Amino acid sequence: MSQVGSTWRTVGGVPDTPFGFALPGGESPDPSDPQQMQQFLAGLQQLLASSQAGGGPVNWDLARQVATTSLNAEGDPSVSAADKTDIGEALRLADLWLEPTTALPSGIVATSAWNRNEWIFHTIDVWRKLADPVAERMVGAMGDLIPPEARAQLGPMSSMITALGGALFGGQLGQALAKLATEVLSTGDISLPLGRAGTAALIPSNIAGYGEGLDVSPDELRLFVALREAAHQRLFGHVPWLRGSILNTVETYAREIRIDRDAIEDAMRQIDPQDPASMQGLQLEGVFAQEDTESQRASLRRLETALALVEGWVCHVVETAAEGRLPNAVRLAEAFRRRRAAGGPAESTFAALVGLELRPRRLREAAALWAALTEHRGVDGRDAVWGHPDLLPSDEDFADPAAFAQSQLDLGSIDFGSIDEPPTEGGPQES
Repeated sequence: MSQVGSTWRTVGGVPDTPFGFALPGGESPDPSDPQQMQQFLAGLQQLLASSQAGGGPVNWDLARQVATTSLNAEGDPSVSAADKTDIGEALRLADLWLEPTTALPSGIVATSAWNRNEWIFHTIDVWRKLADPVAERMVGAMGDLIPPEARAQLGPMSSMITALGGALFGGQLGQALAKLATEVLSTGDISLPLGRAGTAALIPSNIAGYGEGLDVSPDELRLFVALREAAHQRLFGHVPWLRGSILNTVETYAREIRIDRDAIEDAMRQIDPQDPASMQGLQLEGVFAQEDTESQRASLRRLETALALVEGWVCHVVETAAEGRLPNAVRLAEAFRRRRAAGGPAESTFAALVGLELRPRRLREAAALWAALTEHRGVDGRDAVWGHPDLLPSDEDFADPAAFAQSQLDLGSIDFGSIDEPPTEGGPQES
């Protein structure tokens, strides 16, 4: 966001404001114009009222509004009928190719092609679960800046501080989600179960953009992304405990995040009640305490291991399925491995805002571990490891995949078909 003097400017046709709203016609208010400021303050009052009525620490209505405004300004290419057909066919073919490579049944009930706004709409419930614990701590810290003896005197103004925090956090979350929406290729692209179970979806405009840096045909790239999405659907669809375990680990870590009170206080000092434009420079990034607690470090290790195991398994089964079928399978596999290990710019933005990176560390070691399990136990024995969280390898097992693969655990008798039947009969439906 940019500030020139005490006025706000417009960037790309979008009001460059911290809240995502401005005067009719998209113009930012001029603090020297009483009528414009009256209109702006009326909007601010309505915003704070909606934040207070939302019942949560984040104004998610504002987050969606900001994300939509940002995406519409940057451009959100529509999904054509041809896109839907191509993606549906790619996902169905990918699911067939995966059949001999894993003991887990198909997890696809429906296929879909989304634009960027649709990705946000369909995944925002999971982002709410991930971000609310962090926002609760941050907004609470803002309210704690008011001395107890002053709260009674301030009356309703005290609750407005909380509402302001929810609005600020919602606005910045909306911006972060909009950036992320321009990078993700599918619902399972960042190793989290973001979409509705059973719905496999790709974002064709982002796949096309990513393909500009690769010397492969659009059909081959689309099919490789479809293989990854279909593999994620199988894993999260037929390992019943996995979705809840990963999301709960993130939530546990987030609930213990400590806020740097001095950083919050410094940020709040930027606000001049006489000048609403001063709120534009307020950034909530970088207000987290530098040192994690021991409990947080344990949660973070569990999360990093889980994400690495998920992504490592997906990489292994996808590469196995693509071998001999896609001319650039090896090159694509390496490109995607590096992409997931490094994370994109938007992923870093989101990590700075919620205090948590979602990158799968030790991805290569995890993929090697799954390959060793396949070699020593076969496909059924490898996938039986997902039968219970206690069967999964630990950090120490990453160092010696062969030793773990040859351990004496009797896993070959687990029948995944009896754990969770395929979600539908007759194959996936296009939505």
